Amino acid sequence: MPDIRLHFTCRGEGHPLLLLHGNGESGDYFARQIPYFSKSRKVYAVDTRGHGQSPRGTAPFTIDQFAEDLLCFMDRQGILRADILGFSDGGNIALTFALRYPHRVSRLILNGANLNPAGVKPSVQLPIILGYRAACRGRGEQARAKAELLGLMVKEPHIRPEDLAALRMPALVIVGSRDMIRSTHSQMIADRLPEGRMVVLKGDHFIASRRSAEFNQAVSAFLRDTEHVLYQ
Repeated sequence: MPDIRLHFTCRGEGHPLLLLHGNGESGDYFARQIPYFSKSRKVYAVDTRGHGQSPRGTAPFTIDQFAEDLLCFMDRQGILRADILGFSDGGNIALTFALRYPHRVSRLILNGANLNPAGVKPSVQLPIILGYRAACRGRGEQARAKAELLGLMVKEPHIRPEDLAALRMPALVIVGSRDMIRSTHSQMIADRLPEGRMVVLKGDHFIASRRSAEFNQAVSAFLRDTEHVLYQ
């Protein structure tokens, strides 16, 4: 049992939709998704361990641990099965969770996720590596916290492409045309998912925030097209 309780925002009624934010953010990232999707479903925007208003706790600060935190959160909320939309590191958490607990996931929406650090464009990854090394040399709590956050992007995740074949739920891979994730990497994820499909929207990594109307419409279309899975 995880040593913390995750902070979250909940709105709406209907089938649960969990929103998982990216590195260094909080559930507030989904300010333009929560009111939109809560019109037709019960939306939970969850702060990851050590992010937003969720405490750090003492457990490992890893994608694997965050997936276990999510399981505990769902159990505490009485959520047996949910749609999960994860952005960036939140997508990596969602994917890791789905691989471990596929029976708890109705549909999977991966926005700018990656299977490993090599999926990130070198122009983005190199400054992250340099920042991580500098933070590791620093002293004090602020440097430690920064190193911990950047370390997630430098060292994780570690998901094997062949493992995606086990995920049979409908899955949407949605990215920006100028995303920080390599386009070939995103396409590979979509291709490896048996029920995967890919949508590319004009914009960068942060399309959910900066192109929210197009993003919300694309996700809604996917959810409508796959509504039948809720009754299986």
